[in-house]
Amino acid sequence: MNDTPVQTTNYVADPGRIADLARHIREGELSPADLVRGCLDRIKVTEPAIKAWREVCVDTVVTEAEQRAKEVEGGIVCGPLHGIPVGIKDIIDVAGVPTRCNSLSRAGAAPATADAEIVSALRVAGALILGKTETTEFAYFNPSPARNPHNIEHTPGGSSSGSAAAVAAGTVPAALGTQTMASVNRPAAYCGIAAFKPSTRLFSTFGIEPLSTLYDTVGFYGWSVPDAAAVFDAVCPTHARPGWKELRDSPLTIVALQDPFIEEADDEIKQAVERVAERLAAASHAVEAKHSRVSFNQLYDLHLLTMEYEIGRIQRRLLDEPEGRVGIKLIEAIRRGNKIADSAYLDARRKLDEVRIEFFDAFRGVDAFLWPATPKTAPKGIAWTGEPKFISPWTALGGPVVTMPAGCAADGLPIGCLVTGAPGSDFRFGRIACRIAEAAEAHGTAS
Repeated sequence: MNDTPVQTTNYVADPGRIADLARHIREGELSPADLVRGCLDRIKVTEPAIKAWREVCVDTVVTEAEQRAKEVEGGIVCGPLHGIPVGIKDIIDVAGVPTRCNSLSRAGAAPATADAEIVSALRVAGALILGKTETTEFAYFNPSPARNPHNIEHTPGGSSSGSAAAVAAGTVPAALGTQTMASVNRPAAYCGIAAFKPSTRLFSTFGIEPLSTLYDTVGFYGWSVPDAAAVFDAVCPTHARPGWKELRDSPLTIVALQDPFIEEADDEIKQAVERVAERLAAASHAVEAKHSRVSFNQLYDLHLLTMEYEIGRIQRRLLDEPEGRVGIKLIEAIRRGNKIADSAYLDARRKLDEVRIEFFDAFRGVDAFLWPATPKTAPKGIAWTGEPKFISPWTALGGPVVTMPAGCAADGLPIGCLVTGAPGSDFRFGRIACRIAEAAEAHGTAS
C-alpha cells in the first residue's frame, strides 16, 4: 500500500453513537464481531494517511468480539460497553502488548504483564481493546506520526494524537488518552471530536507511564460529548458517585469566563465560543460573562513549574540513554526540571492550592464555564503539536474539562470549546456537559 497518499482531506468519518451501538449489541441487532471487523476495515483504508495506530490487536480482538457475541446470545451482557471497541494510548499498559511510548529508548520493550487499572475497568464494563494508538514521546512534545483526519498536512495535537485521530477518522468509537497539560482536550479540539478529562487524579494511574504525577489523568474520546461521557460513566469509580442525584431540567448557570490570557485567540475562535454562549442563552440557560478573580497567566506558570520539576525527577533516568534515543524536547525538560529547587516546587504547590480555593469559592453555584480550547486551529505540519496554554490553567485547577466541537474555521479546520467544572463534580458534570452540547446543537452550532 502506498505510504504517500495524494488525498490530504476528507478522512473524517463518524464511528457511531456509543449508546446506540451498545443498545444494538444488547438487543442482538449488531454483532460485536461485525463492529470490530468494520473498524479493522476502516483502519486499512485510513491508516496509510492518518497513522493513528501503533499496534492493532487483530487476532485477539476478533476472538474476544466473537466471545462477546456468544455471551449476548446466551443472555449475558458484561456491562454498559459490552462489545464496544476502544483504542488505548501507547503509554497505557495492555497485557501482552509492549508499551513503547513512541521512544527509541523503549523499542525493545517486552509485552506488558498486566493491564493498567483503567484497561481492566474497561474490560469489566465489557469493552474490547482494539489496539494501541500513537502518542508523542512519553506523552511530552516530541511528536508522533499521527495526522489530522481533517487535513493530513496538519497536526492532530498531542500528546494523545493517535487516540483523537483514530476516533475522528472513524476507526474506533472510543479511545483513551492522558492529560498532564493539555493532552486530551487539545487533540479533541483540533480533530473536531469530543473529550472528557475527569478531575485530576480521579482514576488510578497504575500501569500508565508517568510524566508528572501531580497532573497525570486518563481521559476519554468519543465523536460527541455524550459518547465521551458514556465511556467515563461506564468506568467511573464508585467513590466518585456517592450522593449523586438525577440532574433536574432547570436552567443551568454558565459563566463565559473572561481573562486577558485568552485575548490572543483568533477572532474566529472567539466568535465560535460567543455563538455557543448565545445558543445556550437561547435555550433558556443563564449565561453570563464574568472575569476571573485569579490570574490564568499565574496558573499557567505554576502548572509549568510544578510539572517540569516532576518530569525532571520522574524521568531523570532517560538522561542516561545513548544520544539520539530520547527526543531533545524531553531531555531539555528533564534538565530544566532538575534545576528547580525543592522549596520552589513546594511553594508553587501551596500557591496552587490557594488559587484553586479562591477561584471556585468565587463561583459557587456555577454549573459550568465556557472557554476557548485553543488560540488557533491545528498548526500546519506535525513537528509542533500546538499551543497548550489555554487548557493548562484548567488542568491546574483540577476539575473536569470537556472539549465540545464548536464548528470550523474558514480553513475548514475544527474549533473546540471547553466546558469545565469544579473538582469532584464529574459524574454530575458529565450530564451537564451533555445538556450544554445538546442545547448548542439544537440551536444551530455551526458545522
